[in-house]
Amino acid sequence: MQLKIMPKKKCLSAGRVPLILFLCQMISALEVPLDPKLLEDLVQPPTITQQSPKDYIIDPRENIVIQCEAKGKPPPSFSWTRNGTHFDIDKDPLVTMKPGSGTLIINIMSEGKAETYEGVYQCTARNERGAAISNNIVIRPSRSPLWTKEKLEPMILRNGQPLVLPCRPPIGLPPPIIFWMDNSFQRLPQSERVSQGLNGDLYFSNVLPEDTREDYICYARFNHTQTIQQKQPISVKVISAKSSRERPPTFLTPEGNASNKEELRGNVLSLECIAEGLPTPIIYWIKEDGILPINRTFYRNFKKTLQIIHVSEADSGNYQCIAKNALGAIHHTISVTVKAAPYWIMAPQNLVLSPGEDGTLICRANGNPKPRISWLTNGVPIEIAPDDPSRKIDGDTIIFSNVQERSSAVYQCNASNEYGYLLANAFVNVLAEPPRILTSANTLYQVIANRPALLDCAFFGSPLPTIEWFKGAKGSALHEDIYVLHENGTLEIPVAQKDSTGTYTCVARNKLGMAKNEVHLEIKDPTRIIKQPEYAIVQRGSTVSFECKVKHDQTLVPTVMWLKDNGELPSDERFTFEKEQLVVADVSDDDGGTYTCVANTTLDSVSASAVLSVVAPTPTPAPIYDVPNPPFDLELTNQLDKSVQLSWTPGNDNNSPITKFIIEYEDAMHQAGLWHYQAEVSGTQTTAQLKLSPYVNYSFRVMAVNGIGRSLPSQASEQYLTKAAEPDTNPTAVEGLGSEPDNLVITWKPLNGFESNGPGLQYKVSWRQKDGDDEWTSVFVANVSKYIVSGTPTFVPYLIKVQALNDAGFAPEPAVVMGHSGEDLPMVAPGNVRVNVVNSTLAEVHWDPVPLKSIRGHLQGYRIYYWKAQNSSKRNRRHIEKKILTFQGSKTHGMLPGLEPFSHYTLNVRVVNGKGEGPASPDKVFNTPEGVPSAPSSLKIVNPTLDSLTLEWDPPSHPNGILTEYTLKYQPINSTHELGPLVDLKIPANKTRWTLKNLNVSTRYKFYFYAQTSAGSGSQITEEAVTTVDEGKMVNPRISNLTATAAETYANLSWEYEGPEHVNFYVEYGVAGTMASRQVDIATQGWFIGLMCAVALLILILLIVCFIRRNKGGKYPVKEKEDAHADPEIQPMKEDDGTFGEYSDAEDHKPLKKGSRTPSDRTVKKEDSDDSLVDYGEGVNGQFNEDGSFIGQYSGKKEKEPAEGNESSEAPSPVNAMNSFV
Repeated sequence: MQLKIMPKKKCLSAGRVPLILFLCQMISALEVPLDPKLLEDLVQPPTITQQSPKDYIIDPRENIVIQCEAKGKPPPSFSWTRNGTHFDIDKDPLVTMKPGSGTLIINIMSEGKAETYEGVYQCTARNERGAAISNNIVIRPSRSPLWTKEKLEPMILRNGQPLVLPCRPPIGLPPPIIFWMDNSFQRLPQSERVSQGLNGDLYFSNVLPEDTREDYICYARFNHTQTIQQKQPISVKVISAKSSRERPPTFLTPEGNASNKEELRGNVLSLECIAEGLPTPIIYWIKEDGILPINRTFYRNFKKTLQIIHVSEADSGNYQCIAKNALGAIHHTISVTVKAAPYWIMAPQNLVLSPGEDGTLICRANGNPKPRISWLTNGVPIEIAPDDPSRKIDGDTIIFSNVQERSSAVYQCNASNEYGYLLANAFVNVLAEPPRILTSANTLYQVIANRPALLDCAFFGSPLPTIEWFKGAKGSALHEDIYVLHENGTLEIPVAQKDSTGTYTCVARNKLGMAKNEVHLEIKDPTRIIKQPEYAIVQRGSTVSFECKVKHDQTLVPTVMWLKDNGELPSDERFTFEKEQLVVADVSDDDGGTYTCVANTTLDSVSASAVLSVVAPTPTPAPIYDVPNPPFDLELTNQLDKSVQLSWTPGNDNNSPITKFIIEYEDAMHQAGLWHYQAEVSGTQTTAQLKLSPYVNYSFRVMAVNGIGRSLPSQASEQYLTKAAEPDTNPTAVEGLGSEPDNLVITWKPLNGFESNGPGLQYKVSWRQKDGDDEWTSVFVANVSKYIVSGTPTFVPYLIKVQALNDAGFAPEPAVVMGHSGEDLPMVAPGNVRVNVVNSTLAEVHWDPVPLKSIRGHLQGYRIYYWKAQNSSKRNRRHIEKKILTFQGSKTHGMLPGLEPFSHYTLNVRVVNGKGEGPASPDKVFNTPEGVPSAPSSLKIVNPTLDSLTLEWDPPSHPNGILTEYTLKYQPINSTHELGPLVDLKIPANKTRWTLKNLNVSTRYKFYFYAQTSAGSGSQITEEAVTTVDEGKMVNPRISNLTATAAETYANLSWEYEGPEHVNFYVEYGVAGTMASRQVDIATQGWFIGLMCAVALLILILLIVCFIRRNKGGKYPVKEKEDAHADPEIQPMKEDDGTFGEYSDAEDHKPLKKGSRTPSDRTVKKEDSDDSLVDYGEGVNGQFNEDGSFIGQYSGKKEKEPAEGNESSEAPSPVNAMNSFV
């Protein structure tokens, strides 16, 4: 099997498996750690670690060193070939091999020539496990030949002509670097007009007189030998012409309209166009059917050279250079083809396998043209190498199966084309090794709380061991979800807490054995700055202090240092440290800046900064009180899965101390734009530890509160997306109800986005019959709120549970609720229905309950349908009206109220469940007994005479039985509404008319009339009527002997009366000097009502005027008039502040008393009012209440129950009260 540790990591969920590392055993291979202890006794094939370059150009003046280093166990031996044959170094005294390696040293310094050792060398490193070979190293000495001597003639040109000065340096190895200088070794200036080409020649687009000189010298520098060769100077003379003829551009290089260029992949593509012309042409570059790569394109030599670095096949195509001046343009097309030497797609990797395992070596390369792949084993072509039954060659892949220790070897992959080759060594090492733990025993790890802790367990073994971690002396396996196990064996505690302290044991196991190692973990409290330096504005020359109070773990020793603008503090005695403060005395403008307190321990470092602003002394302004400025500089630290620390800088408190900070959060993932309350802290805090929920994209903002109010919100903090976790809660309101008789509808209230705790929210819906032995049936549904189970029996109890889950795992085990499958209509009607008639309007019904199994649903109750039998005529007119009464629950009896007496009823009973009603019980018939009748439908009194009245009536609309008789009661009513003796009369039931005789003349009677059945008397109906007046006996009324006696506050009136009885007396009185006359009762006349309204309006106006005058302290005009025309008979009544006959504004004026009665001698007493007094009397002399209450006693009517004797009077009527003023 192939084993290889990859740098990925696995997260183990809580409570399911211990922290055991099972590395992949089929795909990856194991790398042998370069641990010295391990390498001492671990067998390993050779591996080439260092070698000379393929094309190795040497300096012939120094010794030749050809490198070849390799590792392996046992250490490999080395041998060399030269030009394909064995190179016997022992036979050449100038050649030695470096001890412990294969590096050759050829001593040519003392004797010998470098050219003697030119050739192709290859190194082989070999041990008992195989042989590795190096690249073919081509050794060539560098060359720096001289220029051939030549005689150069001076060049003479006219002004404006083109010129090319050839360089043609000698061919060296490697090629030289070309540059032009003069005799003074000063570089010749170059420009768009004059420039050096890639071939080293110097090109002039057009010459100028100042180009005349005799020392144009081309130099060739050979870097390998550090030599410079010089060409013979070239002389140029430019003859000035009166005028130079301008010409369009032509190319000096390359020639013609098109050319070809081939370059290898990965090299620098250099394209050149140099043109002549007058004026000097400008060069432009374009790529046909494409654009030049932006980040890899560069222009050199005044844009005459186009360079594309890291060229690839995609850069093939046609490139155009365009030369342009004022007289025209010319272009040249360069067709570029990019070839490629072989390059790796997948180089073969070493394999460390256990006996019996499988594996592959893959060698994939590309190039242009496509390279050929060939395999070698231990440096020998695989076709002629010894056969190995465990390997199979398939093109670029060697497949190994069921390897054994003899299968160990070093394989070489060679990929070659005409532009080069690639050679790679990869060994197959078959090992059987028990587990080894390479981490030192009892290593102590110290970690700051709430930070990650990494406990190493470097291991090796073949087959690859499994890794398991334990904590504590008892060796309990770790099952917590707070651990992460990396595939290299490292145990990670993402958020180390105090309880993480302890001893941890790493155990490695494979089939050959077991190894273990203990490490120790200590968790330290974090270093915190609990009192940070604060922003300060101070005046020049004053003293300022910054406080920095540090809290740290007791076992750690902190060091505190101060920085200014991230540098050291000035070396100035004005800067002093006092305990936990930095004090700056005599502050100057240069002291302004940012001061930082840095607290360091061996495990952590914290810092806090404050800005010092220095201002000129200014008068102290009056304080301005306002809400605080918003906090700023929000920062999130200690970012853990379920908590984060938020810190901020308070804004200006605007002269009112900040009492608290309010923190709000926004969930940009689920409720963007909506801010929620998170927490609040005291006004002295600038940090808060916030509890977080999983899978929420948090942003925070802070508001400050002082005595004035709340600040505006701060700017939102950076967003912090918490990691997903399994849901904390399950859906609520889980119910199971059937919508059909054969289904079960399971519903629940789904989790909201905030509660989901992660992506992929689903629900596991489980159910089983409550009374059965069935296993739970479960389905997984998407984020919905309902699932329908079909094919269930009717109304069977089910146990139901709904569990939430997401991509991170399951929520806790949900609670089990009980539901029922769908209901169906009941199958059976209630039996043994019995009716007990309680009275004529009430009956009690009893029935036997329906068996629960027959109800087939939730029992809602029982429903009684009952109706009254109609006679044939009514049945033809309308449908029978059925009444319904429902009795909840399991009751087996009920009362039927509101029945009609003396009626024939039918009823049935049905059971009701959630689906509806069951069948009806057989109809049950019952009759109600007689009841008292309703009141007669009407009562009219017709044909009144002097002594008789005729009564007509209609029978009761609801006789409620057989009428036996009518009862008539009546009694007279006198003029004071007093009732006379009551007469009781029985009338046969078949009568609807009755005449009463021998009644009093002109008398009002009140009648009470009701019907009777055998059950009793019904409701009564009342009516009143008056017998007619005997006109022959009527006489005209006459009043005589009227006398009046006046007292201080009242007057007594008496008179004699002759005439008919039952009359009203009207008394008129007024102020002395006014006329009083007897008026006819005209209160019912329309013109009189209008007049009274006008009078009322005038009185209102008069009252307003009186009020105004009273406020002025004067008297009313009426009083002045009365004073002028006083009646001497009334004047004496003013004694003792009497006010009769006068309006007064005196302060002691009091209103007249009301409600007094007239004396028994029928005199009128004037007490409290100047208004008219009216009373009702029967005798010749009358009594009056001065407030007019007697009018109400006469006019108000109210029906009374029959009673013997007189009744009290009623409340006054407003209409008659108005009439009393006449």
